[in-house]
Amino acid sequence: MTALALGPHLRHVSARTATIWVETDRPCEVRVVAREHGVDAGARTFTAHGHHYAVVEVDGLEPGARVPYEVAVDGETVWPEPGSDDPPSMIRTLDPDGTLRISFGSCRRSPGTPERFGHDALAAFAHRLMAGGDDAAWPDVLLMVGDQVYADELSDEMKEFIRGRRAADEPPVDEAADFEDYTHLYKLAWRDDPAVRWLLSTVPTFTIFDDHDIRDDWNTSYAWRQEMWAQPWWRARITGGIGSYWIYQHLGNMSPQDRASDPLLAAVRAASENGGDAGKILDEFAERADKQPDTMRWSYAHDWGGTRLVVVDSRCSRLLTADRRGMLDDDEFRWLDGQCQGGMDHLLIASSLPYLLPRTIHHAESWNEAVAGGAWGRRAAAAGEKVRQAADLEHWAAFERSFREVAEDVIAVGKGERGPAPASISFLSGDIHYSCLSRVTAPDTASAITQIICSPLRNPLNGTIRRANRIASMRGVSGAFRALAKLAKVPAPPLRWRMTDGPWFDNAIATVELAGRRCTVQWETPRTETALTELGRAAITR
Repeated sequence: MTALALGPHLRHVSARTATIWVETDRPCEVRVVAREHGVDAGARTFTAHGHHYAVVEVDGLEPGARVPYEVAVDGETVWPEPGSDDPPSMIRTLDPDGTLRISFGSCRRSPGTPERFGHDALAAFAHRLMAGGDDAAWPDVLLMVGDQVYADELSDEMKEFIRGRRAADEPPVDEAADFEDYTHLYKLAWRDDPAVRWLLSTVPTFTIFDDHDIRDDWNTSYAWRQEMWAQPWWRARITGGIGSYWIYQHLGNMSPQDRASDPLLAAVRAASENGGDAGKILDEFAERADKQPDTMRWSYAHDWGGTRLVVVDSRCSRLLTADRRGMLDDDEFRWLDGQCQGGMDHLLIASSLPYLLPRTIHHAESWNEAVAGGAWGRRAAAAGEKVRQAADLEHWAAFERSFREVAEDVIAVGKGERGPAPASISFLSGDIHYSCLSRVTAPDTASAITQIICSPLRNPLNGTIRRANRIASMRGVSGAFRALAKLAKVPAPPLRWRMTDGPWFDNAIATVELAGRRCTVQWETPRTETALTELGRAAITR
């Protein structure tokens, strides 16, 4: 009997459509069935590197509907699993006129013990929804903003899997090496905990990668890329990482219309007909996407009622050459510029890397970029590059020109120069392993502009690094680093901001709630593996 290897995952959902993603253990026909609602949608699997996947498009649903569903493969029901006591997996279509809730977080290590990584915020969130039923405040979207898997910091279970495939001293040692390793990383992350598996089957999920999905400091600089491509094992690693990301994460971020017109998906499906395997096509695509970032857009945007969510790829689409560097290449920035428009109640810009860091860290990174770029001479530039990689100085602040370009867009939207100003413009980010809220204080705009950070879901900082970040978040510390940046001829930032809430260093999940012109955010931390308690709450708009 054909079985589910992973899933089902509920991905893109609109007012009338839903997407179900699955991995199976052999080629088959996958069907999503909800008989009481007249749903019976199916798709054939496609095959890549011996693994089999299906994306099922469900259409014709009613806005605001609650649709319990089952999954069948080759006519046999495989979900819910026999004997399961979990609540039914359910498609909840969006109500364009209702309150929108977006829960988000990043940086989740799995599997692992509570003693090592603390309690899992995602699992505790799942247990609350299981227990609360329709009385719970259900999120309309779960957004995971990076480090869904750790390809370079492996669990004992992943190391055991690798030992069954290759010698322990074969490079990359204690890291994922190829597509096959990545498939097991995703299974450990998304199947190991039954509550998390159920959550992903019943809450629409969107994602974007960060560095650990590929490797720490991924694309931090041109020098880093040169160093990595000089390694004989890197091609299999980067093609495996990007190719698996396209299958396990990116396909579900796309709307049904985008998938229907996607040439790669069409080619993969065509190659899989009559028992073929699309692994070679996927590898060639992944290598091209890494070497020529303008050939693939990982960023995406979706509008829900009066809210626009723009999810920005701040990793793979970087412009990194011997002469130029940018957080986004030219084509990607033009796309983002086009998405930053008024006429909405709320504009949300999600980036795995925070746009607004604590100002001490911001000035340190902008100073380091200038020094590594030669502001203090060639010898200092070499030292600056070493510091950049050692200290992970590679956020938006370390791409000063890109930071200023985005600031210009946001200010224009906030002042109503691109249509009526939204009530709020919020950046949603993770990566830094603590949670906080920063508010822009200048220039004055009609929109409330904030940076909301929620990290980690499950991977807290150790004591020394935690103390350093707490000091960096304190008022009055940033002046010395701004002086250094000024000495390196870095202009003053076009925005001023201050942290008003946090920092909190606990594992956490945040929920942004949008109703009309009102926007609020709440952070919660797992008190136990099955219960959450509030860390903080703030009104973005009044």
